[in-house]
Amino acid sequence: MTRSPEALADDGVLKFYVAGDDGHGHAEGGTMIGFWIYLMSDCLIFASLFACYAVYGHAYAAGPSPADLFELPTVALNTALLLFSSITYGFAMLAMEKNNRAVTIFWMLVTAAFGMGFVYLELNEFAHLIHEGAGPQRSAFLSSFFTLVGTHGLHVSVGILWMFVLMIQVAWKGLGPENKRRLMCLSMFWHFLDVVWIGVFSFVYLVSVLP
Repeated sequence: MTRSPEALADDGVLKFYVAGDDGHGHAEGGTMIGFWIYLMSDCLIFASLFACYAVYGHAYAAGPSPADLFELPTVALNTALLLFSSITYGFAMLAMEKNNRAVTIFWMLVTAAFGMGFVYLELNEFAHLIHEGAGPQRSAFLSSFFTLVGTHGLHVSVGILWMFVLMIQVAWKGLGPENKRRLMCLSMFWHFLDVVWIGVFSFVYLVSVLP
């Protein structure tokens, strides 16, 4: 505890403050802890969806199997888009550390473009499957597949929207402590989605298609 120059107030009450504590440390720590809790809850959601797919992934109901439906080259391209988006967001974070607003926004735009390409290919895959009569109502396998992959795609879409909102905030208010904290939270969220997709690609597509 340190006595401030204004420790003796007009009312005669002696006041103290903690040196260097302006309240920002508590806000930042609380935000990051809260966001980690949110990510852990998301982990539970995806773990449940993976478990459902593990149980129902072979329940074809005399319908098409993964080998009949999945096109690995397209899925590999989709995976590459998401992996590259994590790299470009890393470049955005490096620019943020250098307080370079323009470069930060540029790499966020590139990241968002990769993310939108990912979502487009995923929606195109869904549309193709439904057109072929392999919609989520066709079998338990397809229901679990659409739910798992669709939930991940919804998260990516929310992340892209969040990214555009942050780009506007950074362009408007710069790279202050609050925006840096928000960018850090988005970074954790985006990389988390990357890890989940690697699990989807390996467990849903590769294991199901390869002999």
